[in-house]
Amino acid sequence: MNRRRRLALAVLPLLLAVTGCTSGTADDEPAPRPAAAERPSPFRDCATLSTAPTATSPGSGTATPTTATPASPGTTAPDGTTARAAGGSALPELTLSCFTGGAPVVLREVAGPAVINVWASWCPPCRKELPAFQRLSERAAGQLQVVGVNSRDSRGGAQSIGEDFGVRFPILVDQGEALQRELKRNAIPLTLFVDADGQVRHIDASGALDDTRLAKLVRQHLGLAVPA
Repeated sequence: MNRRRRLALAVLPLLLAVTGCTSGTADDEPAPRPAAAERPSPFRDCATLSTAPTATSPGSGTATPTTATPASPGTTAPDGTTARAAGGSALPELTLSCFTGGAPVVLREVAGPAVINVWASWCPPCRKELPAFQRLSERAAGQLQVVGVNSRDSRGGAQSIGEDFGVRFPILVDQGEALQRELKRNAIPLTLFVDADGQVRHIDASGALDDTRLAKLVRQHLGLAVPA
């Protein structure tokens, strides 16, 4: 009797263990949580950046060619702007990724005329001026390209700014501030005005630009009249 009782006590834990592993069914297990879907980028892709603007593009006819009058070479104005030499200088030899993915972009292959704005979501003046650059991209479509360079920023921060402010022009990503180092500039925002020959005619570091100031700089350095 004692032997049978000892045998029963020895088998009981095994039975309980088996029961514990198999008592649940597949229906009782929680369903795996689906991976969070990545939000679509608000920005345009960069595929056309190497194609020069043409007057036949959508929205063309809003900018009118004029005669650019660059400031004296190498001078720095009280507002923080810096004039380039009359012949300009080439964009730095950099290759940057596009926010939307795809092939990296060689900065020197961005076809001008172009306005290149260096910005970050954590920079208050950058946030203030971005809507003006969006409006410039719409008003001057077909005459010049507006390109953003997102510097030392988080992808989520840049994405949110694009969504909240309706920014749609193409954005390049420069997490290591390579462009700023090449330009020997520490602060942002920075705005580069690049002519049709790919020469940087002017770099603006005066702070947040509005529609009127942007239109004036585009006219002065790129020879295009854009409505403010």
